[in-house]
Amino acid sequence: MAREQNASDQPVETGSFASFGRYEWIRILFPGFFFTLLSGLFFYGFINRYIGFAPDPLEAILLFAGLTLTSGLMMYARETPKRRKAFQENQPSKYLSARARTMKDMELLDDAQSRQLYFYILNNHIPPLFHEKIFFFGTIYSIMVQIRRTLFWFAVIGTAALGFQISKGFTLADQQGLLVFTLAVWLLYLMNIRYNKADRKMQENYQDQIFWLQMNNDLVETILRRWRSSHRL
Repeated sequence: MAREQNASDQPVETGSFASFGRYEWIRILFPGFFFTLLSGLFFYGFINRYIGFAPDPLEAILLFAGLTLTSGLMMYARETPKRRKAFQENQPSKYLSARARTMKDMELLDDAQSRQLYFYILNNHIPPLFHEKIFFFGTIYSIMVQIRRTLFWFAVIGTAALGFQISKGFTLADQQGLLVFTLAVWLLYLMNIRYNKADRKMQENYQDQIFWLQMNNDLVETILRRWRSSHRL
């Protein structure tokens, strides 16, 4: 599966390493913080009614920090954003594969080879400004996908919790906190879908890179021929 937008799978040039690391930490911490925040609200709106657990401030801080980091790392390790259609379409590496097919005596590139050549061009020839755009929009895309999934599952769980308590004889007035939480999460989820720009920005980012490759066709052909020569050795 193509992985252009998540540059964590490939080395980056030294000048971009600080930005790369910063964006990767944002991919971990922001979704983790959001998950932990919703978990805390759900805990006090539903779970705490049954277990009566009240941590002191230091315990609460440690739990919040630990859950933020743990959940953030778990979401970061999942391949969810990379399986989405917007991530897989119009990859610059696919342009390299298509370009190779038009060249005389050029071997066909498989997905791994085209990705390798793409990252070589990205790290050694594409200007640093493109790197910042790739890191930034890739980070936004990844965060929005994780937020959308988090909102959906908390909306489902909140709805199920409301139904459970209603079956136990609770009225909606008895569970106002949980009701407000569930409605707010559903609203945010629907807004995330309705006004989502992350997929479009991802495609625009890919198109910018493809346009750069098209405008530097001589360089692309030279690299492809160099790869063919080395590949035949």
